[in-house]
Amino acid sequence: ANMNRALSPKIESIFLTPSEKLSYISSSLVKEIGSLGGDINAFVPPCVRIALSLKLNNP
Repeated sequence: ANMNRALSPKIESIFLTPSEKLSYISSSLVKEIGSLGGDINAFVPPCVRIALSLKLNNP
């Protein structure tokens, strides 16, 4: 937020926090689980699972 203010003082930044249920999920962790053939269904919606599977060639 401070960098945004330094770049453009007219733009206000807000910080949104996820629910506690989702706060530990990171894209890096999901990609690592997927690349190792793990089940990512609990962490991402179906469209993300499909896209990641195609990217990793793990249908």
